[in-house]
Amino acid sequence: MYSPDDCLMISGLQHFRFCRRQWALIHIEQQWAENLRTVEGTLLHERAHNEHLRESRGDLLIVRGLRVQSLTLGLTGQCDVVEFRRDDTRGVTLCGKEGAWLPYPVEYKHGAAKQDGSDALQLCAQAMCLEEMLCCEIPTGALYYGETHRRTEIEFTPVLRQEVKTLLEGMHALYERGWTPRVKPTKACNACSLKDLCLPKLMRKQSVADYLRDHLEETP
Repeated sequence: MYSPDDCLMISGLQHFRFCRRQWALIHIEQQWAENLRTVEGTLLHERAHNEHLRESRGDLLIVRGLRVQSLTLGLTGQCDVVEFRRDDTRGVTLCGKEGAWLPYPVEYKHGAAKQDGSDALQLCAQAMCLEEMLCCEIPTGALYYGETHRRTEIEFTPVLRQEVKTLLEGMHALYERGWTPRVKPTKACNACSLKDLCLPKLMRKQSVADYLRDHLEETP
């Protein structure tokens, strides 16, 4: 079990999956820079995170900006939207509501679906936090993409859940060490908002320590 102070941000799962150095720069060194994609994403999430907006439509209750946490995983964060659907078989009781309700997390993304599956990891982590908080099992959730205005339903399979746990083990290990990995430059670096802080082109060159070691070894 982790303490609340040791919990890492759910949003960091995507950063860590994309680039461990990017994750460390943001979550360990507290560095950040904006580009067009990050600004568009922030604006979309601000609309989705309006905690004062709640809707009730018969057998559907919609809650926005719900804060979640798992001390087992060492995770904390905020869900864009959680739909509580009336389900007297698998649901949980809610204060002030009759019957039982099953949570269905919905994560909003401003672009199109990513091929690397990182969006699904973030959504699954939200569901795992909700399961711990509410003592229930959540089989599915959805990703909403602003570019296509469509939802994609995600099944929280054992494989997806295990990948979340494996990534978190790596995140906690680096966080405890306070260590920022060296960059491994790829084409994706060009789209990263932190490229001017990370300086991936410089990392391709030989370090001073390597230069001195190589030349000292050559000295008779």
